[in-house]
Formats: sequence, structure tokens, C-alpha cells
Amino acid sequence: MNNTTLLDNLRVVPDFPIPGIQFQDVTTLFKNAECIRIMRNETLDFYKDKGITKVVGVESRGFPLGGILASELNAGFVMARKPGKLPGEVIEQTYDKEYGTDKICISAGSIDSEDVVLIHDDLLATGGSMRAVYDLVRRFNPKKIYINFIIELTIEGLHGRDVFDADTEITTLLKI
Repeated sequence: MNNTTLLDNLRVVPDFPIPGIQFQDVTTLFKNAECIRIMRNETLDFYKDKGITKVVGVESRGFPLGGILASELNAGFVMARKPGKLPGEVIEQTYDKEYGTDKICISAGSIDSEDVVLIHDDLLATGGSMRAVYDLVRRFNPKKIYINFIIELTIEGLHGRDVFDADTEITTLLKI
């Protein structure tokens, strides 16, 4: 955890998207082949023996590594997207944000009760959007759900893990 190569290649953008936020930009990790290999290998070490059958990538920064993990785990890949982005019938979950509500959607029939699911996203801060995806995936009644992030923010005031039950298995590559 906290691989120095990943930390050295992570870009921090001050005052984005609003003043006072130090945005942790994972896009710089994906332009470096060594960082991609490190993220892939370290995450696979967590999940290679868990029987994962589906990886859910959360829009949109959860898509690149999520797709890689699905391929490496010989699992299907499911996209969790904002409303209007998936064709056909979708299952959606509404969640609260600081200034209103939002929704996240998954295509109907993309997960079933025999699946073991890994949900992947780039960053855990307050946990609100991931909790919505987790609740959405639970509605499909899979055998097991795991959660993974590239980065977990541990600064004062952010307690993303606290929105999940204590027995929810969450892994992260970097804690900042």
C-alpha cells in the first residue's frame, strides 16, 4: 500500500472543483504504463482468489482499472452510470449529495444471485456515491460484494468507510 511510484505520479490539482479542495487526479496514473501494472497487480493480489464473477466500474474513473481487473479475473464488466447513459432497462438508486440528490444506474439483468461482485472506483472520500452503488448492487442479490478504490482520503472530516457496515470488505491502494 502507498506505493511510492503511484504517489510520485499522482497529480494534485489545487482548488478543483472548488476553492479549498486538493483534487487527487488519477488520470496521471493511467498515462504511465508502470503505474497501470502496479495498480493492476496490487489490486489483483487482493482479489485473485475471491471467485469474482463481475466487476462493476463506477462512472467514469472506475472504468479503466475496472475493465482491466475484469479481464484479469476472467469476470464480466458492468458499468454503473448516471441516468440516460445506458440503453434499455436499468435499475437505479437515488442518493443524497451535499446540495441535492443524484442517481446511479446499472443495466437490468447484468448481475444475478450467483455472482461475486467487485465494485471499483477511483476515490473514497465521503462514501456517498459508492454507498449508492453498493446498495444498487445489493438489489441484484449477489453472493458477495467487495469494494475497491485506488485512493482513500483520510483527512479530517472525511469518513468514507463509516457509511458502510463494519463487515463490508473495502480495500484501497493509496491512503492520503
